[in-house]
Amino acid sequence: MHIYVTDHNGKEHELEALEGWRVMEVIRDWGLPIKAECGGACACATCHVFVDPEWQSKLHPATDEEEDMLDTVPDVEDNSRLSCQILMSEELDGLKVSLAPSAKPDAEVA
Repeated sequence: MHIYVTDHNGKEHELEALEGWRVMEVIRDWGLPIKAECGGACACATCHVFVDPEWQSKLHPATDEEEDMLDTVPDVEDNSRLSCQILMSEELDGLKVSLAPSAKPDAEVA
């Protein structure tokens, strides 16, 4: 399985992903710059990504907890998700996301 991640400079990366891994873990473990401070506990919004419109309907809806965390970032959009809340599965092979500015390791989050 693979995901396609557009970094903060606009470059797309094809990353190999494993079943059951969080998208955040895949991004982090391949060395792309993502803050991901809480390690996947949905306790921050520093793994914020924008999901490609073609993929939004294929994801499970965001939980209230995830929505609350997204409300803390200044760059939230309709296609915003926390990458720690997206679990890889065969159905998501080819998923496309872009790293949000607020997920940049040196970004300040309000």
